[in-house]
Amino acid sequence: MAPPVAAAGLKDKQERLLEQLLNADTELTGQQVHALLRQSELPMGLATVYRHLRLLQQKGLVRCRHLPNGEALYAPTERDEHHLTCVDCGATTLLEQCPMPEVHLHGEQASGFRLLFHTLEFFGLCSACQERQSP
Repeated sequence: MAPPVAAAGLKDKQERLLEQLLNADTELTGQQVHALLRQSELPMGLATVYRHLRLLQQKGLVRCRHLPNGEALYAPTERDEHHLTCVDCGATTLLEQCPMPEVHLHGEQASGFRLLFHTLEFFGLCSACQERQSP
């Protein structure tokens, strides 16, 4: 078991990361969170940022989505956001509302599984890419 000082330090780092995400108008990459924290009085290493983003995700406080180029974007789960993403140019459009606000797992699906959050992504071609690709 971690000593209280170490546990408090972990909590403080996670609170700072979560605060950065809550204050952002949009999703942030781990690099962007790291850059914001580098400007603060208590900077944090990049590996530490990613480690704590993962811990926050495991607590159900942060969600992560991956763009077609592999880039990971983080946001607090209290912002129930879902997107349409173009697989060609990478343009992302925020859906105005969650098409699945009430997610219920039934029977064998649930099997003791505790749902923390959900992400819903639709991938396709935006109108500009469709136009550019059409003969």
